Amino acid sequence: MSPARPPPLVTGISPKEGPAWTKVTIRGENLGTGPADLIGLSICGHNCMLTAEWMSASKIVCRVGPAKDDKGEIIVTTKSGGLGTSTVSFKLLRPERIGILEQSAVWVDEVNYDMRTNRNKGISPFSLRPSNPLGIEMDKGKVPQKDLEQIFPGMSGDFTSENFSASWYLIENHAGSGFEQLKIAASNLKKQATKKNEGSLAYVKGGLSTFFEAQDALAAIHQRLESDGTEKVEGSMTQRLENILNRASDTADTLFQEVLGRKDKADSTRNALNVLQRFKFLFNLPLNIERNIQKGDYDVVINDYEKAKSLFGNTEVAVFKKVYAEVETRIEALRNLLLEKLLETPSTLHDQKRYIRYLSDLHAPGDPAWQCIYAQHKWILQLMQNCRDEFISGGRVGAGALDLEGDTRLAALGRLGHSASLKRGGSLRSARPSTWRFETPQQVQFVEKLSDVVIGQLPNFWKLWISYVNGSLFSETGEKSGQVEKSKKNARQRQNDFKKMIEELTNRLVKLIRGALLPTTLPQGELRVYGGWEDKTELTGAWFTQIIHTVRGCHEALSTLEIPNDLLQVIQDLLLDLRVHCLMVTLLHTSEDVKRLAEKEDWVVDNEGITSLPSKFEQCLVHMLQSLKEPLEIKAGEINVLQLDQVQDKAAQLSVSIMKVFINCLEQLSMKADEDFNVSHNVSVDLSSPDRFSGIQDGSIPTSEQRLLIILSNCQYLERHTFLNLANHFEKHGLTGTEKINRVSVDAVRELDGKLFEAYIERRADPIAGSLEPGMYAGYFDWRDCQTPAGVRNYLKEALVNIIAVHAEVFTVSKDLVPRVLSRIVESVADEMCRLMQCVSSFSKNGALQARLELSALRDAVAAYLNPDSNTSFKQALDSLPQLHSGADKKLLEELLNKFKSSMQLQLTCFQPSNIQPIKR
Repeated sequence: MSPARPPPLVTGISPKEGPAWTKVTIRGENLGTGPADLIGLSICGHNCMLTAEWMSASKIVCRVGPAKDDKGEIIVTTKSGGLGTSTVSFKLLRPERIGILEQSAVWVDEVNYDMRTNRNKGISPFSLRPSNPLGIEMDKGKVPQKDLEQIFPGMSGDFTSENFSASWYLIENHAGSGFEQLKIAASNLKKQATKKNEGSLAYVKGGLSTFFEAQDALAAIHQRLESDGTEKVEGSMTQRLENILNRASDTADTLFQEVLGRKDKADSTRNALNVLQRFKFLFNLPLNIERNIQKGDYDVVINDYEKAKSLFGNTEVAVFKKVYAEVETRIEALRNLLLEKLLETPSTLHDQKRYIRYLSDLHAPGDPAWQCIYAQHKWILQLMQNCRDEFISGGRVGAGALDLEGDTRLAALGRLGHSASLKRGGSLRSARPSTWRFETPQQVQFVEKLSDVVIGQLPNFWKLWISYVNGSLFSETGEKSGQVEKSKKNARQRQNDFKKMIEELTNRLVKLIRGALLPTTLPQGELRVYGGWEDKTELTGAWFTQIIHTVRGCHEALSTLEIPNDLLQVIQDLLLDLRVHCLMVTLLHTSEDVKRLAEKEDWVVDNEGITSLPSKFEQCLVHMLQSLKEPLEIKAGEINVLQLDQVQDKAAQLSVSIMKVFINCLEQLSMKADEDFNVSHNVSVDLSSPDRFSGIQDGSIPTSEQRLLIILSNCQYLERHTFLNLANHFEKHGLTGTEKINRVSVDAVRELDGKLFEAYIERRADPIAGSLEPGMYAGYFDWRDCQTPAGVRNYLKEALVNIIAVHAEVFTVSKDLVPRVLSRIVESVADEMCRLMQCVSSFSKNGALQARLELSALRDAVAAYLNPDSNTSFKQALDSLPQLHSGADKKLLEELLNKFKSSMQLQLTCFQPSNIQPIKR
């Protein structure tokens, strides 16, 4: 069967050479799926499984044993992949013998390390003994441990224990073994005992002659001592031998003291040099640390420190302890340096993660990741406040600490991708001319700069927290599981603190914008911190629209980071207030714009009898609605501001106010005196003057009566067209209450129409009606004593000419106004004629005929414009005259009427129904 996975492949080892018991890191591919999968590891032919520590499928850590070969391959064997291969080799160094103290101390360190390693792995020294002393197949019984303890109290089934119980061991390990198997086991035990005894006996047999010689020598020495005696002057033989040896030693010391001293010194020097050579890594480490720190190679420093700590961290050798203490001093200085760099601002997210990992590997005290998060939080708050202070103080510059329009901003905008529907060229800002900073109000520049700060810094701040939460700050591959779990635990404990940081940042953003744009929404105490914009330019609706666009872009950028919506709700609330305020400001400014439309009236009448003023008014409101399209647009998470009752009422009131303002403009134009206009010609008061219409013809200011007619025509157009069009535009853009707005507007324009119409009728009808009585009695005319009628008198013809002049004046402005105006003029004249006739006490025959002729001629001339009231007046006037009984009188009356109509046929033509359109100018 082929292995389930590819065989292990070793591609690297660090270090590549060293003496026995050197700790090495093996890297490669397919090095096992776990500790249990690793079944073999040899370096230079030595089995290193006892010290092997599996880290990952690409990393194993172990110690090199005292192998026979000086150089060899690294072979890894796994259950899943089988026997592996190696592309690298390890060189085993053979150092010379060094001082016993140093070597033994190092050996003790290594043994202590191995014992600690074995304890961590759960390996007992007793586990090296045979696991199956009986030599037969083991068959674990199913008897519970508690039952065995009750059956054999105070005993143990461990054959290495002093209280070993054979019965317990057999029940526990060979409960299912048969009698024959147990006999084989007994035979195996006997063989093991015999082999041990035979080994001892063979040792004794091999040295038997040596034992006999030693015995003989000891016996001879004993006899000599007994025969020599112990009371001689020079003492016993042993005493003399001791004295001789002492003298020889003194003489030798005297002769060779200098030589031996130099030898001892040379040996000490040689031993010291050997120690320096053997442990040059440790002795050179402080200087190497200093150099690598200066070069910025912090990874090398950390690796060297970990190696030194594992080898010499618990050493008892004084010189090693002294050098290692110096290493610790340098490392502590490195910790402080890295922490200082970590807390420096500004810095990139990559550098922050790198410094946090360094500090974690160096086991820095505290929580460097949280310290960095806290420092970033304070720095972003300070950036936001500095942005506001620069604009308030007037010291705003185009570059500096707050000029974040470079890579950070572009990267932040790039993160929006397709999820943030940014308009105006895909950016929070549109392309602007070089003079933009001098034209744009400072509040708008401030909001955009503040948004730049937030979009440029908050995403990295949030990502740093996410890396802190999931542990990726310390390991991308999960190798440092202990640090990762510690990070996750710390993050869970500080989750509420970070939430408060985000809330503080968003609240600071919102309050700064409110202080600049909506100061009335802040408490009085916060205005001193976030306000101070009173002397700045008042913003229009268009600038508020741009600000809303910027704040929306900021909100969308933060939403793409998956920040919880409850933390961004304050920005949504700000957007709502900004949209409402933009709506109100736009309506108010539109009202001001409408008020200024009166200055743009050119009094040029088109074919429909209106000027450009109604069109300009409609365009003004349509432009207003278009400018409100973006503020009123409902983005994700937003509400419709027009559904708020308070906003509805206020918007409707302002809309009605705009309509009334325009109507007031029309009224002011109608009531404006001629002296208030720059009249370039002398307007004739005579209705029959041929120059009376020149004001409309040549573009000069028309007369007051012509202005009344023009405005009347505009009022009719407003009621019939403009207000209906605006109602459709309002509904199209979602504005509510259009029916009320339209109703109020129509009522107001009708009221103005009636007022202006009465004013015009008064100015035109009164002179005509007033001229009837003087003309009627001119030349001391008397109804009781007059000649036979010869035709219609001149006063009536003059009245008709004046009526014709009014017709021409009205027709010049608007054909639609002619019937309405002429009917009232005729009504006024008829009423006056009725009054005059009823005031005559008596008529002669000729007088009655003359009166009937004039009334009939007037009635027939203006028949097209008679209304019920004027018909009644003519009837009452005719009824007040004596009846004609003579056929000759009736014939004369008819002839005179025909003569009148024939002579004034041209003048009376204007009173006939006609389809002739006004001349286009």
